[in-house]
Amino acid sequence: MIDTDLPTAPSTSAVARGFAACLASVTEVPVTDLPLPAGDLHQALGAWRSWLAGQGSGLVPIADPTGFQWAGWWIAVVQTAGTEVATLAFGTPPGVVLSPQDPDLLGRATAELPITAAYAVASLDPVLRPATVGRDLRGSVEALAVAPAAEAPMQVLEVAVARVGRGLEGDRYAAGAGTFSPRGDRRPGYDLTLIAAEVLDELAAAGHAVDFAATRRNVLTRGIDLNALVGRRFLVGDVLCEGRRPCEPCVHLERLSGPGLLRPLIHRGGLRADVLTDGEVRPGAPVRLA
Repeated sequence: MIDTDLPTAPSTSAVARGFAACLASVTEVPVTDLPLPAGDLHQALGAWRSWLAGQGSGLVPIADPTGFQWAGWWIAVVQTAGTEVATLAFGTPPGVVLSPQDPDLLGRATAELPITAAYAVASLDPVLRPATVGRDLRGSVEALAVAPAAEAPMQVLEVAVARVGRGLEGDRYAAGAGTFSPRGDRRPGYDLTLIAAEVLDELAAAGHAVDFAATRRNVLTRGIDLNALVGRRFLVGDVLCEGRRPCEPCVHLERLSGPGLLRPLIHRGGLRADVLTDGEVRPGAPVRLA
């Protein structure tokens, strides 16, 4: 995702220009490189579908945008102040991360907005390719935290006890009581969450200081690429875990921990993992491939 300005095209409708800015941002292509025909949004959508198809992607209409839940990019057309504006949404639950026509919509939950149309930006290729085995991955645990109930404050621990198929003792997800805990059968990726200390360091350097507890993750690591652990087994101390998927930010996190967290944590929000063995974890414990 990149910042981009509204294109200058007097013969193109304002909402189509806003949509173009959102599409350029998510594809990380200069907005001047996008086709932008004269006319309304409907005419522009046809041109963008052809252009995206040449890049292996497409625009998929969303039938129920207010209830849409998908941890990926999508563009929503919102009715506001008697006009339509285009916004870029991300996260589950989703929130607005870019609103070139109306910046006041930034951080708003899409479920609260009067959306008139929406489109997911998606790859045309569904093939799941195996992760490439790269360099030796090693790091360490810098801090540990749990919350006893959904939306309760996080508590930093000196020692955490991990349980197979549950997570850390005392945490809401180990008890099946987290905000996003599965309500039916157990599903992978809900035992443990990790986030890299380097990400928080970068946010602080950019003037957006966030402490570990505010991220609502269980394990703060340093020195290891957490995104590279997706699909791999690794050890946190002596506890065997398996990386399941990135722990992307959502509008729920922004609501609990303050505005401005959603956008800077996109693709840097950490890792969701399963716990495969019991054990204790303390700050300073190594994190490494199994």
